[in-house]
Amino acid sequence: MERLTVSLVLYRPDAGQLRATLDSLVAASRAARVVPDLFLIDNGGSDAVLDGLRLPDDWQVHVLRGHGNVGFGCGHNLSLDGAGDFHLILNPDLELAPDALVEALAFLRAHPECGLVAPAVRWEDGRVQYLCKRVPAVFDLFLRGFAPGWLRRRFAARMARYEMQDVIGDAVVWDPPLVSGAFMFFRAGVLRRLGGFDARFFLYFEDYDLSLRAARGARIAYVPAVKVVHHGGHAARKGLYHIRLFVQGAALFFRLHGWRWF
Repeated sequence: MERLTVSLVLYRPDAGQLRATLDSLVAASRAARVVPDLFLIDNGGSDAVLDGLRLPDDWQVHVLRGHGNVGFGCGHNLSLDGAGDFHLILNPDLELAPDALVEALAFLRAHPECGLVAPAVRWEDGRVQYLCKRVPAVFDLFLRGFAPGWLRRRFAARMARYEMQDVIGDAVVWDPPLVSGAFMFFRAGVLRRLGGFDARFFLYFEDYDLSLRAARGARIAYVPAVKVVHHGGHAARKGLYHIRLFVQGAALFFRLHGWRWF
């Protein structure tokens, strides 16, 4: 019988948002008729929230604590030894549509060449989030994260290309170069062969790096039938600490995969 595992990395989570995420996961699991093993990785500040959670009695829930704040990717890697046939890397600020797991599992079963599924993502108001990307230049990251509005408007066509707005829509898109770590539905054997995320990334760009490495041995697919709502993002709006982490992650990504300035 196929086994599904799900990992969430938590750091000072918002209790209401985490509850909504897990409620959506419960509903999607029931629709797919799977009972997942759930890994809740506490990178810090999550004790009170975790102690108050109530999850289905038939779920295997593994709460991993005591390792400190090891970062997003390293946190998810702690679940890798327990990964099943399929493994979902999930953000605690994301909600699944009721049929999201039905569609993701059906696609992977129908396409053995596919090792990683990326979903259709929207904001809570219904606007599309373009989380599949083409490989950026440094200038693209500056435009998207830090440029004033007038400059972003001048380069709107360039940003649209980076965000793959010309192809992301209602049809399956094979081989998007980069997909978001907010929801990565893996064939777990692919993820194990990769060794998970690169431990050198603390936060930001670990998903881009993992996407490029995954594409060397399996195909990636954007599957619009897999629908989610994402409440996060906007590193530049979270303060200087997150800006520093963003810049450090970007520099490491370009060192590993080649610098492109413009």
